[in-house]
Amino acid sequence: MERQIKLIWDFRGPEALPIAKHHEIHLKDFIKAEKITERDLTGFEEISELHAIAFWVVPESEIKKYRDVLKPNRATVY
Repeated sequence: MERQIKLIWDFRGPEALPIAKHHEIHLKDFIKAEKITERDLTGFEEISELHAIAFWVVPESEIKKYRDVLKPNRATVY
């Protein structure tokens, strides 16, 4: 089975969490527009009071395709 990679967008500051929540909406819109039904695991997390993330989990073989279009800050194995 192919490894799954969590693409991560970092947001910092007092508005980090609302921005991360809003960014997830854009990720879901992208997934819908591209008709990507099998890879729709997205979300957001509050890391601390001043740091939040939005994320999307994709197969390792498709990282380059989505990385170049969506420009995440980092990635990790899911």
